[in-house]
Amino acid sequence: MAITAQDVNKLRQMTGAGMMDCKKALTEADGDFEKAVDILRKKGQKVSASRADRETKEGLVVTRLTNGNASGTLMSLTCETDFVAKNEGFGDFANSLIDLAVSNGSTSSAELLALTMDGITVAEKIIEMTGKIGEKLEISHFEVVNADQVVSYVHSNGKLGVLVGLVNTSGINAEEAGKDVAMQIAAMNPVAVDKDGVDASTIEREIEIGKEQARAEGKPEEMLEKIAQGKLQKFYKENTLLSQQFVKDNSKTITQYLDGVSKGMTVNVFKRISIG
Repeated sequence: MAITAQDVNKLRQMTGAGMMDCKKALTEADGDFEKAVDILRKKGQKVSASRADRETKEGLVVTRLTNGNASGTLMSLTCETDFVAKNEGFGDFANSLIDLAVSNGSTSSAELLALTMDGITVAEKIIEMTGKIGEKLEISHFEVVNADQVVSYVHSNGKLGVLVGLVNTSGINAEEAGKDVAMQIAAMNPVAVDKDGVDASTIEREIEIGKEQARAEGKPEEMLEKIAQGKLQKFYKENTLLSQQFVKDNSKTITQYLDGVSKGMTVNVFKRISIG
């Protein structure tokens, strides 16, 4: 069967694949568009498999707020090169994925990957897009935050995003305060909301580092534990959000800043995603 330019263009419009790929697929399928689509998808699977060991260090972070800003979703779609990440089609795909996730109440990347998009699962759609683009794509992070009010922030380069959950907001619009705190999280990268959120392995590591530093300074062995505990308190102050100095006003901690905006307002959870 003769394959016309109109046929090739039609398949290209249907799939977004390149002209030559569409012509080869139609020729192999003897003009059957459904079979040609399957062939292109299979090509995508091959490309995906061949690129499985590639690193995806570029991409885009996207966010959505729902439920009257009481819920937020944060997702990163990553790829191999900045060229692809800046492509409008890549951005459209990332936004379509998070919209699908939100509309279906997805709480994890696994749930999103199992949803249906264009008649196939999202996992299959990503494989298909890998075939079209020629780079490995993956949903690298997927986070959901719930609070009295959730505020989002995405840095101008699109590679760093934050969700911060505020509680005890007393019905006020805390968006400005939340944005300040989200930008603090983006800049300072705290390890937890407060010291109670720091995992045991981190605490143990910091104590050991503190002891070794004190030992190297020639401090008596019997003093090492006390010195290490003091250094741990300094670690909490510098690396947990609520104890950090507010970057816009170093005379206040984040706790003091939020309490000044609305008595008792604080952060119950935050999520930070950075690509690269």
